[in-house]
Amino acid sequence: MSSLAMTILGALIFFALILISVGLHELGHFLPGKLFKVRVLQFFIGFGKNIWKTQKGETEYGVKMVPLGGYVRLLGMYPPYKEGKDTWLKRVADGAREAEWESVTDQDLADKRLYFQKPLWQRFIIMFSGVGMNLLLAFGLFLGVNLAYGQPQQSMELAAVVDCVDPDASLCVPTPAAAMGLKAGDKILALNGVDYFSWADFTAAVRANRDGSVQVVVDRYGVRTELPAVAGMTMTIADPDDPDLTVEVGFLGVVVAWERVKIGPGGTLEQMWMMTTGSVKAIAKLPVTAVQVLIDMVTGQPRDPNGPISIFGASVIAGDVAAADAPAAARLAFYLQLLGSVNLFVGLMNLIPLLPFDGGHVAAGAFEGLRRWIAKLRGRADPGPADTAKLLPVTYVVTVLLILMGLILIVADIVSPVSIF
Repeated sequence: MSSLAMTILGALIFFALILISVGLHELGHFLPGKLFKVRVLQFFIGFGKNIWKTQKGETEYGVKMVPLGGYVRLLGMYPPYKEGKDTWLKRVADGAREAEWESVTDQDLADKRLYFQKPLWQRFIIMFSGVGMNLLLAFGLFLGVNLAYGQPQQSMELAAVVDCVDPDASLCVPTPAAAMGLKAGDKILALNGVDYFSWADFTAAVRANRDGSVQVVVDRYGVRTELPAVAGMTMTIADPDDPDLTVEVGFLGVVVAWERVKIGPGGTLEQMWMMTTGSVKAIAKLPVTAVQVLIDMVTGQPRDPNGPISIFGASVIAGDVAAADAPAAARLAFYLQLLGSVNLFVGLMNLIPLLPFDGGHVAAGAFEGLRRWIAKLRGRADPGPADTAKLLPVTYVVTVLLILMGLILIVADIVSPVSIF
């Protein structure tokens, strides 16, 4: 198979796997909805015009033309009509409410088959289960790769030693590593009398030591060897906490070797937690970074390789990986981890406490529970379910923003795609 054909096939398969992930996310809502006897009207993948649909029981299943998401329509998302002051917000809310309640029957009300009639804990499960499905998929994909293939990690062994602080200078000033006699193949054991077992901890200690005296113990050819102490040196690097700032840190002048390590469930959870913190920061900055992508695209600036991409862009990268000149196991591992990353990002994105995200419904439920608790403490009547129909303007604004950001990223992924090679 040609490289181009492999790229296209890899991209199409990845896109299909994303659609399956979307379907499983919606299944996460669908199954507990059915379990708690909420009347489920529709289960659809995609948006826009129907490509295929069928009716089974009380639920309509189908696929729509634009495969950028999906939805499960649970009956009774909006509580009944209440009298009140006639405002534009009330008219918008009541218009949406009226459209939904056209499908509500007296039997639905009597049997308590509407979403708003269910206890809060059941509603929370229904909404969290979609996110939970994405997180389980991500965990399963990462764990499978970690157990079968492993993760590249920095070892304690040196791959190379840098001889000169400035290799281009006419006079070579030896680095601390060269001055003390470190060699490629040495395995770091200790620094200044303290044993170290991870490269991250050792690097942190070297940086914190700055220009203080440096004495290293290594395993050389199986023999514990204590090297002579030398004066430390500092270098300027970007501040890990703020890339716009710089800090002076100690350095040795070595290049570490990498190794592939099998990781179990605990290590996989740690990996996902680190990815989660990065993803949360990326989600918080998404509107700003999407605008920056648009500006760079219009002005012809190169694409930030660490910036956001669309599902289309992720599929293109997956296709490039499928056709890459690398061992099949390495390509498959990257492919599956990319799919896991997409699922993790989608799951976290849906936790945003704004409608139409799942987190918006959870936030509305939490507000409802808090309001009822306060009313009970004050001896007042139950204020009833939270009216999410009144949040429709927020839903519309967020939806429009999502569509605009999605279009910007899709166009950018076509005009100026991110390349990892």
